Amino acid sequence: MLLQWCFWFAVLVGSSHFEHANGKLHVSGRWYRKNKGSPYVPILVDRLGYGNFSTVQSAIDSIPSNNQQWFCIYVKAGIYREKVKIPYDKPYIILKGEGKRRTLIVWGDHYSTSQSPTFMSLADNVIVRSISFVNTYNFLHFYNRMAPAVAAMISGDKSAFYRCNFVGVQDTLWDDQGRHYFKACTIQGAVDFIFGSGQSIYEGCTIKVLGGGFITAQGRDSPNDSNGFVFKGCNIFGTGLTYLGRPWRGYSRVIFFKCYFANVIQPTGWNSWNYVGQENQITYAEYGCYGPGADSRQRVNWMKKLSLQAINELTSMSFINSENWIQRQPI
Repeated sequence: MLLQWCFWFAVLVGSSHFEHANGKLHVSGRWYRKNKGSPYVPILVDRLGYGNFSTVQSAIDSIPSNNQQWFCIYVKAGIYREKVKIPYDKPYIILKGEGKRRTLIVWGDHYSTSQSPTFMSLADNVIVRSISFVNTYNFLHFYNRMAPAVAAMISGDKSAFYRCNFVGVQDTLWDDQGRHYFKACTIQGAVDFIFGSGQSIYEGCTIKVLGGGFITAQGRDSPNDSNGFVFKGCNIFGTGLTYLGRPWRGYSRVIFFKCYFANVIQPTGWNSWNYVGQENQITYAEYGCYGPGADSRQRVNWMKKLSLQAINELTSMSFINSENWIQRQPI
């Protein structure tokens, strides 16, 4: 694994120029009229200099603020060693890589949770496909002290991720706020590595445990808050023994629905952390899960046994998609 990463880090960064105006694209001194039938404006990023830009951030910077049209940033295969931020005022952005094993955005900050993300998405209506986001601080440099080192922070509403990879050890994926959909993604980590107050469905995802710890730390503040994490048909495996979750806030809500649990799950399943004595406020549930780690006989006695109606409501796509925003995405 380490040798493979060392190989991936041997990269060169080129440069190029792109502008858009009056419905045309300007690439290397030429103007091209965009296809009127296309649902988005295309931008090509190639670290070797054969695209419109050689870094992902410069492509994002080129998009006008408060845009109302979709832009698709195609990111060629390679390692992009940079921090990437989609600001609040740049919605309707698609980032599309050439495969999560081939297109990687990598950095290694750890000074604070809010400062450390390799990728930060603050805008609404963002789609990401086939890209890996990596925070190397503990993942590659395991001798470093354990610290929050976020691979991705997602704060915008109506954001979707398909076949992406989130790699870290502590606080890997900050599912901060908003409605989010993760499909066929891989999330790797050890301590609270899926955390935040997002209202999210993880469908068909791979959850890889890198040593003992906690998979989730969900942050629901009130019984009236609609947020929570729902894992549907996911595969949980790895090394060490991990808890399924502990509450980051007092009304934390996490559901595992028809997931496979390898023998990495602590028999008690869940931990009440700083909310001992307030467990009745917490909604942690498992339904239809299977595998050697799914034996619930030793689970904590405060794990919720939800009605079938409640399970159906929480696991339905309407939990995040009542406006059908996923179906309206252009790609």
